[in-house]
Order: sequence, then structure tokens, then C-alpha cells
Amino acid sequence: MKELNDILKTKADLPIPTATVINIFHTTTWMKDDLLLELKPFDLSLEQFNVLRILRGQNGNAINLQDIQERMVSKMSNTTRLVDKLIKKKFVNRTICKTNRRKVEIVITDMGLETLKTVDPIINRTEKNITKNLTQKELIQLNTLLIKLKKK
Repeated sequence: MKELNDILKTKADLPIPTATVINIFHTTTWMKDDLLLELKPFDLSLEQFNVLRILRGQNGNAINLQDIQERMVSKMSNTTRLVDKLIKKKFVNRTICKTNRRKVEIVITDMGLETLKTVDPIINRTEKNITKNLTQKELIQLNTLLIKLKKK
């Protein structure tokens, strides 16, 4: 744990659970910062990028705000606000459902799809760079451990 203590500039003997949580938070921030740096020229946040990928996965079909929210990586995101920003950028359109007028449906635009075509290779390259120090086997093991960590 010397490496973590060096990063945190502490000599304290942290309990392993504390060190683990701090390490995960620190790693998350480092990853987010790298990804945000790549999204900045496109005026996209990670959450907006996530919404665009969810909408692309609909293959041209509309989806409502609640379904987008359920699929978000960050469940704390204000989906309505995110979609409003994407509408202003002309990346998505909002329509009223024909069968239920209280339901709002969202669909990705051609401009949104084109933006993803440009951004995807950049994000893929960044993700590969972030994980370059781990082997394929280690990445699988890390994912397995992270999923195990989240089980209740």
C-alpha cells in the first residue's frame, strides 16, 4: 500500500477496506478526468455521451426519459436536464408519444449519430490507454472483482 500512501501523501496505516475505497475513488477520478479531456472539444459531458450511446442502441426507435434513466451509468444524473442540453446541441429530438400524451419520447438525430462516429474511436483509444498496464486476463479479473464488490 506504499504506492497509495505516496499518492495520498500520508504515512498513516490505512485499514485495507478504507484504502480500497479511497483507491477506487481516486482511480475513478483519474479515469473520468482522462475521458472528459477527450470529450471537451465536442462539448459533451460523460453523462451526455452515455445518453447518446443509449439512444444509438435504440436503432432509431424512441425511448422515454424513465428508460434512459434506468440505463444510465450514473443514476444520480438529471436526465431531463441532460436531454435538454442535447436538444440544444441538435443531437436528440423530443416528441410526445402518440398513444400516451403524458409520455415524452427521445430519439437520436443524424447529427448525434455523426458525433458518436467521431467520438467513439477517441474514447476507445482513451479506454485502451487507461487500461494498458493490465493484461486481458487481469482486466477480466478486475471486472469480476468489481462486480463481486457490488453484490449485496
